[in-house]
Amino acid sequence: MNTLFDKIWDKHVVQMIDDGPTQLYIDRLYCHEVTSPQAFEGLRNRGLRCFRPQQIFCMPDHNTPTHDQDKPIEDPVSRKQVDTLAKNAAEFGLTHYGMMSKDNGIIHVVGPEKGLSLPGMTIVCGDSHTSTHGAMGAVAFGIGTSEVEMVMASQCILQQKPKSMRININGTLQEGVTAKDVALYLMAQLTTSGATGFFVEYAGDVVRNLSMEGRLTLCNLSIEMGARGGFIAPDEVTFDYLKGREYAPKGADWDKAVSYWKTLQSGPDAVFDKELTFDAADIEPRITYGTNPGMGIGITSLVPSQRGVGFQKALDYMGLKSGQKLLGQSIDYVFLGACTNGRIEDFRAFASIVKGRRKADGVVAWLVPGSWAVDAQIREEGLDEVLEAAGFKIRQPGCSACLAMNDDKVPAGKYCLSTSNRNFEGRQGPGARTILCSPLTAAAAAVTGVITDPRTLL
Repeated sequence: MNTLFDKIWDKHVVQMIDDGPTQLYIDRLYCHEVTSPQAFEGLRNRGLRCFRPQQIFCMPDHNTPTHDQDKPIEDPVSRKQVDTLAKNAAEFGLTHYGMMSKDNGIIHVVGPEKGLSLPGMTIVCGDSHTSTHGAMGAVAFGIGTSEVEMVMASQCILQQKPKSMRININGTLQEGVTAKDVALYLMAQLTTSGATGFFVEYAGDVVRNLSMEGRLTLCNLSIEMGARGGFIAPDEVTFDYLKGREYAPKGADWDKAVSYWKTLQSGPDAVFDKELTFDAADIEPRITYGTNPGMGIGITSLVPSQRGVGFQKALDYMGLKSGQKLLGQSIDYVFLGACTNGRIEDFRAFASIVKGRRKADGVVAWLVPGSWAVDAQIREEGLDEVLEAAGFKIRQPGCSACLAMNDDKVPAGKYCLSTSNRNFEGRQGPGARTILCSPLTAAAAAVTGVITDPRTLL
């Protein structure tokens, strides 16, 4: 019996090449400003147009400032990249959601919320966190710039078929444990290379009980285990989330689509190249202590002791020691946002902790919605009032402090509790020290000024 991955992959095969890659049809290509300019230039040089322009959607997100978006971007490199995407999209007749447009935001947040990412699709973007869209029951993965050009020109890509892995997480999550904590736990168990060469299907009680936002977070972080991508079989949670969204099928087409989507399951006898099972009871709120996302611990645990130059180098960079407890460690910055945790549920979680409390003195907090639609929902639900009463301000949408490509950079030596996806050296700014966590854990630190177990504040 085929796995769900086999079903979607096989349906999109255009041709097989003996002893070579597969030519795979792509349903949706997303383009942002960082990895697309060379692809457009390649088309120009070859005198080509986009083969199916209606299936390509463009938006700036990495370089966009999260303040004063109505004014010209001050940084010349960022301004050029954002302007170039707008010009390229216009020249090639592509849909473009520019800055300050109500449709703009982080591409991996906007795709699902507009119903552009649908079950059974193949989706690519020149960005590793394209795996996010797998939460919709799609095969979604990041590609390189030359591959972006290939998809623009032909709506196809040459790919070796990855191996399949299923990760089951069974049981019930403890209070205060989120999808982000589950992902950080899996990374620590598998390491950042444990899923290399695989496409991961997430399954089990915990996954079925996750909201769509939680599923998007979990799939977003698949790449941090080395996986080619991660996805979840569509179910009623998926259908309820998609119904009525702008690009989702309507009327009779909706009924027909749901009837097909219900077949998108791995069969009871499906055989995976690798299968792992974990118990929800073993997962507590998580934080990282090192310089890759797999270097993480439960929030009540001690920094472990390991041998190796790389391990010691990571601790030296972070200014931490083996055997140290991180609870009570002072922090300087808090970042809520990114394609990992910039959705409405993440803002609800953050607000649930800070309500009736005050931001700690000395903590700089950047709260950045993943899209203008999320920003609108924050205001509709009155979360902005809760956050502002506690001393927080909401910034404008964008990738923000996830990566140092815009104004939101963490200064050298400062500690940032971040809901983003990567904690590499310099990821949030040269010398910045990033500790990855969930929105609940970020909120707990924001009001106490130190790393705090969020369960004590719930």
